[in-house]
Amino acid sequence: MSLAATPDPAAEQRAQAARDAHLRAADGAVLRADNLIAGYLPGVNILNGADIYCQPGELVGIIGPNGAGKSTFLKALFGLVKIHTGTVTLRGDEVTNQRADTLVAKGIGFVPQSNNVFPSLTIAENLQMGCYQAPKKFTERFDFVTGIFPALAARKNQRAGSLSGGERQMVAMGRALMMEPSVLLLDEPSAGLSPAMQDEVFVQTREINKAGVSVVMVEQNAARCLQICDRGYVLDQGRNAYTATGRELATDPKVIELYLGTLAKKA
Repeated sequence: MSLAATPDPAAEQRAQAARDAHLRAADGAVLRADNLIAGYLPGVNILNGADIYCQPGELVGIIGPNGAGKSTFLKALFGLVKIHTGTVTLRGDEVTNQRADTLVAKGIGFVPQSNNVFPSLTIAENLQMGCYQAPKKFTERFDFVTGIFPALAARKNQRAGSLSGGERQMVAMGRALMMEPSVLLLDEPSAGLSPAMQDEVFVQTREINKAGVSVVMVEQNAARCLQICDRGYVLDQGRNAYTATGRELATDPKVIELYLGTLAKKA
């Protein structure tokens, strides 16, 4: 007797209809990923058909349980994890598996979760490293970045290694903005910070977005992420489990039961 699950045609039709609607809504996106299958080792996939899009000016949040593939997703978008199947496009041009420095030059900024500053360099020197491909931009972009993070201007000669975790996060985000990206990828920006500094990071992320930079943010603090994002994705086992506006996800009974309750306890 076979124990294989019986296919549910109605469920398959609903899933296909949802994917078709998602693809239609992705038209004109500044950053888009379709059906990504990716992983660190051959034959061992972390992403299993994940999709995402970010329209110009949007703030998109990605939440989900530990091990869902959230950080791997961002790294795949930024060329740090090999994509085996699927495509990534930036303003309509395919950039799948391109080198990270190439993607920076094309307009993608990335802030990793940890080890994201040069501790022996000053704040100003860290920001200079952010625009090493276009050093003539430094003065203009320094003014832009310190407009969002004014504390960095006042302490520009202080070494990054002497800063608090929240201050380092400001430097890392500022450095990623130095090349004038059209989209910024943030990996767990509030991780390891005090509650007060977490709030500050979320406020600053929104300010970056209001300044015209599209943002894709992975966050373990799911409830707070959904409060500030325009749209959100719930990633589970390397694929999209739910997608909707931040407000809709935050109030969806299934999302609350399956994800937000567990994640809220960990936040």
